[in-house]
Amino acid sequence: MNIFLTLILCSALEGSCPQMWQKNDPFPDWSTCMNSGYVHSKEFMESLGPAVINEKQLFIKFYCGKKVINTDQFDPQT
Repeated sequence: MNIFLTLILCSALEGSCPQMWQKNDPFPDWSTCMNSGYVHSKEFMESLGPAVINEKQLFIKFYCGKKVINTDQFDPQT
């Protein structure tokens, strides 16, 4: 089964979720994808740092499913 992780960066301050990206590598099962979602979310938030997170009141939500978004979407790893 090919399951992809989609992460969505949101701002509680602005009330919007303007940026989302999808990991290109599929996961073999739901559990592996969900666990990876927590790991990637934590790593990305740590890379932003507390000042940016607090200023914009950022949070990440994520889900696992079929590949649904374009490859030209925002990718925080680039």
